Amino acid sequence: MTLAGHGESPVVARRRVRLALRRARDAVGLSQGSVANHMGWSVSKVQRIEAGDNAVSGTDLRALLDLYGVTDREEIDQLAEEARISRRQRWWTKPEIRDHLTPGLMQLLQFEAEAVAIRSYQPVLVPGPFQTPAYAEFVLGWYDIGLTKDDLRVRHDVRMQRREQFLGSGDNPRYFLILDESVLKREIGGLEVMAQQLEQLAELAQRPEVRIRIVPLKEGAVLGLVGQFTVLDLSEGDVDDAVLYRESYTRDFIEHDPKEVAFHRELFEVFWRQSLDEEKTIRAVIAEAASLRARIDRAT
Repeated sequence: MTLAGHGESPVVARRRVRLALRRARDAVGLSQGSVANHMGWSVSKVQRIEAGDNAVSGTDLRALLDLYGVTDREEIDQLAEEARISRRQRWWTKPEIRDHLTPGLMQLLQFEAEAVAIRSYQPVLVPGPFQTPAYAEFVLGWYDIGLTKDDLRVRHDVRMQRREQFLGSGDNPRYFLILDESVLKREIGGLEVMAQQLEQLAELAQRPEVRIRIVPLKEGAVLGLVGQFTVLDLSEGDVDDAVLYRESYTRDFIEHDPKEVAFHRELFEVFWRQSLDEEKTIRAVIAEAASLRARIDRAT
């Protein structure tokens, strides 16, 4: 099984088209209702295109660009190519894999591949790309409601593929990770599994593209009420070109609303400032791993 794709992913291409169309409509001061009247469409069709729920056809794209007065040939051709990619039904995993993943997770995988920076706040667990195989297996073992054995098997395989790509690639996004200190204290899978997880986490924290900070327990009780979230930047220098990923038990989703993305980005920066710095974090992770190793030694 491989997650490696060929070229740009459909979900990213669709997002670029819908954002370009929305900006073009705003530039000429038209409402969605006015566009619907001009095109002879329902308002819901315009809304679905701009929300990314529907891929736009080449004919409809050119008609919209003409209505918005977009005449730059290079821009039109680029958007036409993006629209073509966005309509691809064959995604970069096989159907037998795709059938066991949530729509939110499928989108996350594609956005991760395009991201230039990722900011993730995790109050409960080490995030998927940083999990060891044993830690991931134990975590997924909790999901015994609503998921089949095949669902769990495929999700574990996908999680490990994400991990291998992240560990092995030389072109990774910058990854800023905030963990609640309680994440280090939970003995997920037992002493040996948790010791291995913390040892790997300490190694990852020393990679140049990875920066990890810990929220001390005294701060984390209130911050943890926000819940897990991840902000993915899809281009350099454009704060609006980003998406938000939220997850809870078996439910997850991608949020495109710029206000929601900006709000969580700001939250992340607040949490970052209230966390231990990277050097202290590495020492804390190493110390916790050493403590677990000492307990293992005493038990043998």
